[in-house]
Amino acid sequence: MIDHISKIVENKKDIMINWRRDFHRYAEAGWVEFRTASLIASRLSDWGYKVLAGRDVIDAETRMGVPDLGYLEEQYHRAIQQGADMEWISQLRFGFTGVVGVLDTGRPGATIGLRFDMDALDIKESTDESHVPVKKEFSSINDQMMHACGHDAHMAIGLGTATLLAELKDKLSGKFKLIFQPAEEGVRGAKSMVEAGVVDDVDIFISQHIGLGASLGEFVCSDLGFLATTKFNVTYLGKAAHAGANPEKGKNALLAAATAILNLHAIPPHSYGESRINVGVLQAGTGRNIIPNRAKLQVETRGTTTEINGYMFERAKRIINSAGDMYEVDTDIEQVGSAPTCSPSEDILKFLREKASIIDDIEKVTNTFTSGGSEDATYMMSRVIEKGGQAAYVVFGTTLSAGHHNEQFDIDEEVIPLAVKTLVSCITQLANS
Repeated sequence: MIDHISKIVENKKDIMINWRRDFHRYAEAGWVEFRTASLIASRLSDWGYKVLAGRDVIDAETRMGVPDLGYLEEQYHRAIQQGADMEWISQLRFGFTGVVGVLDTGRPGATIGLRFDMDALDIKESTDESHVPVKKEFSSINDQMMHACGHDAHMAIGLGTATLLAELKDKLSGKFKLIFQPAEEGVRGAKSMVEAGVVDDVDIFISQHIGLGASLGEFVCSDLGFLATTKFNVTYLGKAAHAGANPEKGKNALLAAATAILNLHAIPPHSYGESRINVGVLQAGTGRNIIPNRAKLQVETRGTTTEINGYMFERAKRIINSAGDMYEVDTDIEQVGSAPTCSPSEDILKFLREKASIIDDIEKVTNTFTSGGSEDATYMMSRVIEKGGQAAYVVFGTTLSAGHHNEQFDIDEEVIPLAVKTLVSCITQLANS
């Protein structure tokens, strides 16, 4: 079976790379992946998958960090102009950009779920002529949207996996559920898919990423130590006044924000594990002679456990509200993203290590690796494990031209066929075991 899979992958290598470059050229940020998701839904349907999309796989009440309606509509019509599939895009309107494809072999067996994220980052891509996407003419044409974390490759891997499974269907057992998730950046999208019940019937769940510091040919199969995190925005609303003539009549939102920032970074660390807090954005004021009446912060907390992150978030909220009280300004805290921690299932990690080690071009299998980041696939992993299933998160290494979230980020595209070959070889053995 492995040799047969390898031959199919080699024959499809060019089209998988073309899929990646197309997604890269038409990069779409979280909750506006209208073109991307519509094309994925169309292809899955053509290949015989039962396709669920939009509100069928996204719970409206638990979406986080969704842009305003005007922006959603603007991007919806932009996607139509850029070639979105008209049969599917209407189901995705208003930011319901999730897609799930289900392949039922008709034979009893496990339900295996695979997750692939779709969103780009809010980054303007480099226009330097040395940047490969510029040289090969597939750099992003959408302003301030760039696949600078590899999600374009993830989708190509997902589609490659889907088409192979469809071709091998008659030789397989059980069900395969391919989950294409919006809004991973900012950990905004997975929870709403979990609440919609997308993984409730999944017995074995695997999510994956490329890069993250691993080298091409390296397969990382371990507990990646994802940190729990909460992303939130803070708005202070005060009262403007003339800074010289009557400063006492103003209520200074900027000073409230500054007081909060200094004290947020003074939250004591937790004795049970590592904690993080960062204020990444402060916007305030309109002029040097005006008492600032508005200030906005973008903040995140993290922790090695969900409980430690909860400690950081609760302390942060108290500090933020207290700073607002000090300066008599109104305070609003809006949570726009979150993810828990989740330890993977050791049995499935062991199986994946064993099977991947015999794949051609997998040169190294790594079982100790720390990411240092956060991932909302942990919501899906947690739900599957809670219901008695098994879950894992793996990494396929690749050479990078620059670090993740950098305007010159690019990958060695050889990782795409290698990942497809490895995933399909492993999950088909799982399905038939």
